[in-house]
Amino acid sequence: MRIVHGANASPFVRKVRVALAEKGLEYELRPVFPLNVSAEFKKLSPLGKIPAYEEDGRVLADSSVICAYLEKANPEPPLYPADPYEYGRALWFEEYGDSAIAQNVGGGLFFQKIVAPRFLNRPTDEAVIQKALTQDIPPLFDYLESQLQAREVIAGTRFSIGDIGICTHFVNMQHAGYEVDAKRWPKLARYVSHVLARPSFKALIEEEAPLFRAA
Repeated sequence: MRIVHGANASPFVRKVRVALAEKGLEYELRPVFPLNVSAEFKKLSPLGKIPAYEEDGRVLADSSVICAYLEKANPEPPLYPADPYEYGRALWFEEYGDSAIAQNVGGGLFFQKIVAPRFLNRPTDEAVIQKALTQDIPPLFDYLESQLQAREVIAGTRFSIGDIGICTHFVNMQHAGYEVDAKRWPKLARYVSHVLARPSFKALIEEEAPLFRAA
């Protein structure tokens, strides 16, 4: 029995769920809100972060660790390139999503528009949003635009963990009411649209959407 512990709108939980879907693996999602988590949950995830993952009595935490485990345990279809250099690039883009994109799209937009007012009873800080939109995010998108080639993937020749790690954060950007400016970043806009239309992403976006339509 596979169990994913976490909130369905978390980009890191979504990352693991997309990997599971791409590999055709069944699992149960058990909701955990990532604030003031219980001592019981910290037995699964010592840092108190989501997601945590259980399988047949074994436990892992951290989305990157979980996805790497899933690849080793269930290698088909592969989500990591076979070529050593492209493998490294896929890991790099996963980390770029987990760090820079998460901080500025997640923290600068999604947190301010959704999490703060809806879950923390705090007002949206418009100054933070404007700084994210005008100063922090554009260089990140410029870099991604420069890295996208004619292919519809970020590394290697097929869909990979790099694409999942990047594009999971663009789902939260959309939930917050923002889109990639297709005039400024045409390749990035086309790429994000293509990845989010995959069945693995599309099903989760549709699952999450009602919560944000009510916002």
